[in-house]
Amino acid sequence: MYRSCILVTLLVLGGCGRAQSPAMEVVVSAAISISEAIQHAAFEFEVASGTTVTLNIGGSDTLATQLIAGANVDLFVSADIRQMNRVEVDGGILTATKTNLLSNQLVLVTHGENPREFSGIGDLAESNIRRFAMGDPDAVPAGVYARQLLQLNGLWNATIDKVVPMRNVRAVLAAVEAGNADAGFVYRTDVRLAENIKIAVAIPVSRGPEILYVAAVTAHGPNESGARQLLDFLRSEAATQIFEDYGFIALNGGLP
Repeated sequence: MYRSCILVTLLVLGGCGRAQSPAMEVVVSAAISISEAIQHAAFEFEVASGTTVTLNIGGSDTLATQLIAGANVDLFVSADIRQMNRVEVDGGILTATKTNLLSNQLVLVTHGENPREFSGIGDLAESNIRRFAMGDPDAVPAGVYARQLLQLNGLWNATIDKVVPMRNVRAVLAAVEAGNADAGFVYRTDVRLAENIKIAVAIPVSRGPEILYVAAVTAHGPNESGARQLLDFLRSEAATQIFEDYGFIALNGGLP
């Protein structure tokens, strides 16, 4: 069990356990879809550095809004460039540190006991598909990516009335598992977290929207030095192996 402290909101951003001095703690806001992998990486960083990592996990759009509102965070890891850019325009990150960290694959999932075989995402336009879940297509990265995919394939207008917008990818999984949606768009890395979910259609990486997890040191966090060290670690070979073990596609820390 990794000992990094995970917070679900940014109402309190103190350390977990004993009090930590600012120099000994790095606070990270990270997209919910990367939570397990970054918790593992954070634990390894703690062991190597002696610095505590406090994780604030949530939807990238929510985390960006918190940062713009002045949240006390040292490092931001967003599931898309759009939310990172929102914070950057507001002066909330050190632009020179902005790094393309990882990629992922979009998949359409159904309940594990659903006997239907999909020939492709075009099946979503068929009348026997009543509704399908996806992240909010106006804000949640996975939903934005799914909308782009449907638009690229000329399916958005034919399916928009069936969309059930959700607050994040984990909520999409829950909706499909509960039978509240016939299908849902999530990342491939999310499927391993659900017991009653199967992949109906895997979107080839080369044919789908470019999925980018982007990291940057914030401009106003109390521990810039620690945040830079953690970002360097997240780009390292050791962290890359961790992310790949969780199914992510490493990008070797290339700049946007």
